[in-house]
Amino acid sequence: MSIPMRSTYPVPVEDLVPAARKLAAKTGGVPSQNRLMKEFRIGKDKARAVRLALIEEDATVTGTHLHTVPDPVETAPETEAELTHDEMPRAAEEGASPQVTPPVEPVIVADPPKSEGVPAAALPEPANEPTRGARPVRSWPVLLLSLPAFIAVWSGWVGLGELTGFGVVHPLPGIADGFTINTAITLPIGVETYAAFALRVWLSRQVSATARRFAGWSALGALILGGLGQVAYHLLDAAGVTQAPWQITTVVACLPVAVLGMGAALAHLIHERPSENGEK
Repeated sequence: MSIPMRSTYPVPVEDLVPAARKLAAKTGGVPSQNRLMKEFRIGKDKARAVRLALIEEDATVTGTHLHTVPDPVETAPETEAELTHDEMPRAAEEGASPQVTPPVEPVIVADPPKSEGVPAAALPEPANEPTRGARPVRSWPVLLLSLPAFIAVWSGWVGLGELTGFGVVHPLPGIADGFTINTAITLPIGVETYAAFALRVWLSRQVSATARRFAGWSALGALILGGLGQVAYHLLDAAGVTQAPWQITTVVACLPVAVLGMGAALAHLIHERPSENGEK
């Protein structure tokens, strides 16, 4: 392949087209702009013009089927060393400085992690949300269940309280002498109400772990005491006892105080804040 002779004048595009045509026939397609610049040591503008001339030229003139090859990303900067002797004077006359094109780095996009092949235990469990369209569970049947239990428990505690010294008192002497109250009702109100409330706190997830633990143990203790109180009353009543033994009287007399202490402690635990080390 013959390259046009160098001279002090720029080589016209028409003189470079025949040599570029031979290069195209050799490569089997229109050379890229960078290839023309390297082969003929010409500038970017002239290489672009030669390439356009080859594209527009009829392929039947040379008998070679030419197809366009897309230019790759220009990663090599165009410097003064790549300009030929005939291009440098023109660049100096135009006052243009060679432009350095920074290399284009490919952007790598990380694929999102796939959950395929991951054990089911490693995946987060879905939140327990109610199914759409499902009817909520009604709580009104609890009232029917608690009504007979309330009557039985109330009568048992009041009867046991009367056997252990609880009875009618005047809570406001000198103020309302005619106002009386039976202190035996303090037993079912205190013990059973605290057991139900502590059970509710234990099953709730809106309090600290310490409050739930205390509520659970105290609720079980209150329910056990309530059951033992019912058993004690029915045994004493069936035996015809009119005054409970001192052991039972001692335990029953301490129940209001115990209920007050456990209720106050549980109320403080419900409203406590996490400690500085993050423990609850």
